[in-house]
Amino acid sequence: MLLRAVIFDLDGTLVDSLGDIADATNHALAQHGLPTHPESAYLRFVGEGVRELIRRAVPAGQEALLEPVLATYKAYYDDHLFDRTAHYPGIPEMLMALAGQGTRMAVLSNKSDSFVKRLVARLLPGVPFAAVYGERPDLPRKPDPTAALALARELDVPPAACAFVGDTSVDMDTARAAGMYGVGVSWGFRQVDELKAHGARAVADTAAALLAALRDARP
Repeated sequence: MLLRAVIFDLDGTLVDSLGDIADATNHALAQHGLPTHPESAYLRFVGEGVRELIRRAVPAGQEALLEPVLATYKAYYDDHLFDRTAHYPGIPEMLMALAGQGTRMAVLSNKSDSFVKRLVARLLPGVPFAAVYGERPDLPRKPDPTAALALARELDVPPAACAFVGDTSVDMDTARAAGMYGVGVSWGFRQVDELKAHGARAVADTAAALLAALRDARP
């Protein structure tokens, strides 16, 4: 069965947002008198939604501050969403090439839905995504496959004919649980070994290589 659709993760896959996430979290921590973290620490903090991000960033024993820190983070990040965030090299061209060959495309992220929609609209204008979704209250976050399977139905494509592209084990676990073709990217927030250990069928080092991997995929 040939691939007919591709669902993409956002952060670490299509856009490099780590700097703004780290800045917003460190701002929130400092506002509440908590220690901050080096930007590199956020490579491990991100990937499973904003609440998990804040839980990992807040020191043990300070759980009472989780909700206040989260609120401060959201307010600051809302105003600084585009300070340092940009798409990775070659991503718009890769997406338009996929669209040109008739591949249906969507975005599924664990980031808050409103932020996901704003980032895609601003940084990837004109890309004909059929759907763009972040975390929503009515659906469990990745790696639960529910949202990915719902997207496949929305795209009118069977899961086996759909690829799931991402940069973390969460994305590869989602692909496997949904019965989709998991493709990892090496330029994101995690290591290639992690992607392979969680079932990546291919790992791409550049946007051009990702396009080739999707074209050559044999689910």
